[in-house]
Amino acid sequence: MRFATTLSLYIARVFTLAVLGMLAALTFVVGLFDFIELLRRAATKPDATLWIVAEIGGLRLPWISMHILPFAVLLGGIMAFWRLTRSSELVVARAAGVSAWQFLAAPVLAATAIGAFATAGVSPLSASMRGRAEVLETRYLKTGGGPMALNGGALWLRQSDRQLDPLGVAVLHAAGVALRDGALTAQAVSVFRLDQHDQLIQRIEATGARLDGDAWVLDNARRVTPNHLPDAAQSIRLPTEMTLERVQESFAAPDTFSVWALPPFIALLEHSGFSAIRHRLQFQSLLALPLLAGTMALLAAGFSMRPARRGGVARMIGSGVAAGFALFVVTKIAEEFGQSGALPAVLAAWAPAAAGLLLSVSLLLHLEDG
Repeated sequence: MRFATTLSLYIARVFTLAVLGMLAALTFVVGLFDFIELLRRAATKPDATLWIVAEIGGLRLPWISMHILPFAVLLGGIMAFWRLTRSSELVVARAAGVSAWQFLAAPVLAATAIGAFATAGVSPLSASMRGRAEVLETRYLKTGGGPMALNGGALWLRQSDRQLDPLGVAVLHAAGVALRDGALTAQAVSVFRLDQHDQLIQRIEATGARLDGDAWVLDNARRVTPNHLPDAAQSIRLPTEMTLERVQESFAAPDTFSVWALPPFIALLEHSGFSAIRHRLQFQSLLALPLLAGTMALLAAGFSMRPARRGGVARMIGSGVAAGFALFVVTKIAEEFGQSGALPAVLAAWAPAAAGLLLSVSLLLHLEDG
């Protein structure tokens, strides 16, 4: 059967313009409410001027657009397909023998391309701007001491121990971690030095520590070795691969990292002993975004291509919006299971989009083939 190229390109253009218009409108509305919430929080902060609040709100806009993109595809697609159906353009095309699968291929590919562009192109911009917004928000709007304070000031760190031969592992636990004058300090530090077989060979107890360049400087530290008396208190330098920036980033929100920065950072987190579940889930969610966008396009088509003469159009479109929100709820529930470790990150990120795809394809098969 001949592929209707001109018709498909026309439908794709109408669909893309509707989606982009809906994305801009939703971003503006959500950004406005976000700006109002920031103003409320800044009311008791004398240093948070209107310009600072506006800057924070503006920096968060790409992040907002990334989150509402699937809804923009759904609502924009419903508007586009309903307009084409109401003007009888799709009715005439189907009467001429053009299958719905033919003229839907182009808009679905357009939605997938929009999702892929958001993942590959908008994600780095969104992550960079969101990270800057987090810095300003912590400085002007939050009363805590930053992300490490939110973690209770505790730090667990696993790193290579280059002082052991052969190479071993050092597990460091520190309480009371804080940033003071741009330096990372800690109290009540314990270091467990393990060999290649994870056998404890030495333990170091220190009253305090600070991160100095490429090493931890342990103050009043005592070495405790099996079958030996503890050494006298002294200052010990423990080489480390961690830097102040990496320690701060380990507590940062996963959406402050782009899709390109997440894989190496996940490897660094796991090598250092930090949990990378949230970052893995964020990475898989970004990879699944093109599929989710294509699923929303099919879902919009399935709920909005019913001819007006059959009636029940408002109910059909309302059902489409409800199905989209139901998919959103399922996605959030799967995300919570993924963050808790009950589901693998791949399954938690891809399963909702795959389930929505099966639902939309089933609906279109029912409408098209009866």
